Amino acid sequence: MKQYSYITLMLFHLALGVGIFIFKPLSKVYFIAILAICLYSIVNASAKKRFIYVLGSCAYVVGAEVFLRMTGGNLLYEASKYFVILFVLLGMSLGDGVSKKSYIYIMYIFALIPGVIVAVYTLGFETNIRTAIAFNLSGPVCLGIVAVYCYKRNVSIVVLQNILLATILPIITTTTYLFLYSPSIKSVLSGTGSNFAASGGFGPNQVATILGLGAFLLAARLFLQSKTLFLKVLNISILALMTYRAIITFSRGGVFVAVVAILVFIAVFYFKATSKTKLRITFTLLIFGLGIMSTWFISSFSTEGLIDKRYSNQDALGREKEDITTGRTGLLANELNEFFENPFLGVGVGKLKELRFEKEGIQAASHNEMSRIVGEHGFFGVVAFSILLLTPLFLRFKNKKNIYFYSFYLFWFLTINHSSMRIAAPAFIYGLCLLNIQYEKRTNQRSASIKIHHRE
Repeated sequence: MKQYSYITLMLFHLALGVGIFIFKPLSKVYFIAILAICLYSIVNASAKKRFIYVLGSCAYVVGAEVFLRMTGGNLLYEASKYFVILFVLLGMSLGDGVSKKSYIYIMYIFALIPGVIVAVYTLGFETNIRTAIAFNLSGPVCLGIVAVYCYKRNVSIVVLQNILLATILPIITTTTYLFLYSPSIKSVLSGTGSNFAASGGFGPNQVATILGLGAFLLAARLFLQSKTLFLKVLNISILALMTYRAIITFSRGGVFVAVVAILVFIAVFYFKATSKTKLRITFTLLIFGLGIMSTWFISSFSTEGLIDKRYSNQDALGREKEDITTGRTGLLANELNEFFENPFLGVGVGKLKELRFEKEGIQAASHNEMSRIVGEHGFFGVVAFSILLLTPLFLRFKNKKNIYFYSFYLFWFLTINHSSMRIAAPAFIYGLCLLNIQYEKRTNQRSASIKIHHRE
């Protein structure tokens, strides 16, 4: 992508954030426009390029999901997951097809069905069964369908990077909106707990997660595609702004996941690079390190040191908190206990939340997809999660060309263990783990400097 096109897209999405902040109903127009443009692009794409438009549309929806929820743009709360499913099924029906070996993920989807049947009989009369099942299964089903579609599909590194850019752009809109919503964090400080006011009035966990994803993708773009000093400065600046807004949500999960994904990506890139490219990586790493350190100092100053206490697991008075997981350990233990009591069929989709309220009087959804799936689906949940956990790793043994693989895989695994599958991002990013990345032999792109061994 040409430099001026990249900058134009960024400026447009920055302006979009300003426009929706000024006139919030514009968010619904944005929602409808996304659906219309994506459907038109997929339907009218050539057979050769339809796969690119399908994944590009899914990527954009994933990046925009939290912003649309935050601003009331979604007509349905889970609309983004439904859109991803719709786009992929549309691509399949128009002739894209799927790999015959993707049956493993079809087995995964079928393994979720017994839990639905159990839920019909176990959920209380006061519970909306359809809503409970849809809320808890939209994420896992979305993941399964994306995985079937992506499994062993060939895509060039340039195409993949453009798909990832489609995720970054709406996150720039989100970041812009957040700065306008609460420009001064000092005016909305409320201790060391997760801060809704600093998160656009929305869930800090989801906001930090999507901003963390944006920071990771921009970091990868910084190292792989920023050929000029101008692009390096531009990308590190936007990355720093995203990181700052992620940090001051006071929700740590999304930030930790981003740090892990970035460090793993840099390590893999450095290992695969030629000697000449390693020098460039070192120079970029210095810029990156300075930018991140400056961002943390600014975050510490603007929060009057409270963010340091948050990451040190202290309250506003400096006293150490007993539970660093903010209650997640208890939820995990309860969900695993339900599995041990109902090991074969589980308690049924959505029943864990109901049981928690009955026993403890607490209305709390699961934060951990691993314990939720085994607690609600029993043995079939163990099978389903084992497929998700192991299949990408076996695939990696045979094809080691996807430079993003470990970062994508860890983003999915770590995110579902602190935020379950509240948003579509981990489902979509998981699917990208399964792609076969192709590198052109002769190209001026920075990505060509990656050393791909013949044995891989």
